[in-house]
Amino acid sequence: MEPIRHEDSNDLFEAVVSQDSVMRWLATGRADSRSAAEAMCDDHVAHWARHGYGDFAVRDAATHAFLGRVGLRNRAWYGTDLGFAVHPRAQGRGIAGEAGRACLDLAFRRLALPVVFAFVLPGNTASIAALRRLGAQEAGTVRSSGLHCLRYRFDPTASPAAAGHAVDDGDDGDGDLRLRCAPGPGDREDNVALRDGLPDPFGVDGLGLVRADMEHTLRAVCDGRLVASMGWLLREMAFDGAPRRVAGLGSVLVHPAHRDRGIAKTMISVAVEHARAAGAETVMLLCRPELVPLSTQFGWRQMSAPVTFRQPVGTRLCPLTAVTYDLAELPRPTVGVDLRGLPF
Repeated sequence: MEPIRHEDSNDLFEAVVSQDSVMRWLATGRADSRSAAEAMCDDHVAHWARHGYGDFAVRDAATHAFLGRVGLRNRAWYGTDLGFAVHPRAQGRGIAGEAGRACLDLAFRRLALPVVFAFVLPGNTASIAALRRLGAQEAGTVRSSGLHCLRYRFDPTASPAAAGHAVDDGDDGDGDLRLRCAPGPGDREDNVALRDGLPDPFGVDGLGLVRADMEHTLRAVCDGRLVASMGWLLREMAFDGAPRRVAGLGSVLVHPAHRDRGIAKTMISVAVEHARAAGAETVMLLCRPELVPLSTQFGWRQMSAPVTFRQPVGTRLCPLTAVTYDLAELPRPTVGVDLRGLPF
């Protein structure tokens, strides 16, 4: 199993896109052109760049023949789901189950995701049976790509662990990278170690802000050593005067030796899923203006309405730029946002 690349488009076309018996069960619908396979590969590559996980090309270990694609997909309105599409000649051999277990192992033991879903069209009895063998539980229905789908749910404690599966998650040297989520703020000594002598890694200390303690901490460990951490909190804020449950993310620290490897973007993606599971409707980051273009590349949106927060001396207008990731179809604020507490 390797992350899908642009070069896999011909294999994807032959094994999946050109196979009507496979495509009829995918919510994306039928497609039978090589350009459609190329577009799918481009989409998969972009997903890996945005989240640090995604769909894998699954190949026979002995012959290297392309068998299909299986992986994790993050959907803005629904969260992370497990999906698979296997070549008809390879079906019935337990490939979706074997690769699916490896993906669930990646999701829960390495990424510390709180939950994984799966969406399947009614009548797709083979996929439903495969999901149940993997430990999925029925979780109602949902509309995906305009189609009515059955929804299944995987929880960390109820899903079987994978063992002995060859998964290359393309993490550029951090092969043993694992995320861990824990309640409470991060350890101050850990933060000092991650700063590695940098007095102000966020460039905000000069603003003189009193900041809130985080309620949850996400830590990244590689080869047994802490390499990154971040925190988040859940709070009811006011968007144009109306209450909204918002998760505030902050204190993203990556050790200099592990920067530019995509660890921060993966941690933020995972933190968003923890916030979703906790009932957040919107996720917010407060950042320096020069970091806004990077955030918007990954689906975040800059907030144009003014943001205020609390300080010991009173209410203050936020000097940082707020970017948000919406988990529900709620209106964008136009008048103002009150954090109703300290900034994060």
